[in-house]
Amino acid sequence: MRFTLPISAFLSLILSGAIFGFFYAWVCSTMWGLDAADPRVAINAMQAMNASVRNGVFAPAFFATPFVMLLTATLAQRQDRGSAAWAFAIGGVIYLFGGLALTMAVNVPMNESLAQISVPDQREVAERIWSDYSPRWQMWNQIRTVLSGVALGMTGVGLYNLRA
Repeated sequence: MRFTLPISAFLSLILSGAIFGFFYAWVCSTMWGLDAADPRVAINAMQAMNASVRNGVFAPAFFATPFVMLLTATLAQRQDRGSAAWAFAIGGVIYLFGGLALTMAVNVPMNESLAQISVPDQREVAERIWSDYSPRWQMWNQIRTVLSGVALGMTGVGLYNLRA
């Protein structure tokens, strides 16, 4: 039982860092690259990436992060590490709503709508589709990236507060 809290805290760090890094990569490279490409290529590539992200490598970071952080908060509270518990709890709640729920409510429906579109042959039609999709998707991705970064930061605060 003595090692449960450090293991849970370490998992909180790994998972919150992984999901922040995933969202951050979309902000600083992936979407800029797609925006620079032919919009027909961008639509096709985004459809392929959205279809491929549903996998066992991505799932733990995306789905488990808030629950591992909240478990860490509970374990810290049980060991009278209140300031660490609060940091992990705040981070877990921030990611739960600002990362997981936001993604499920906004980005996933946008991705599913894009998946239903047949990539048009005409570049102008594809440009309209992509210009309707990309800026809005990126705005929400930037929000979830910032909030995931805050959750990662709270993990750091929690770890700092766990020190001996």
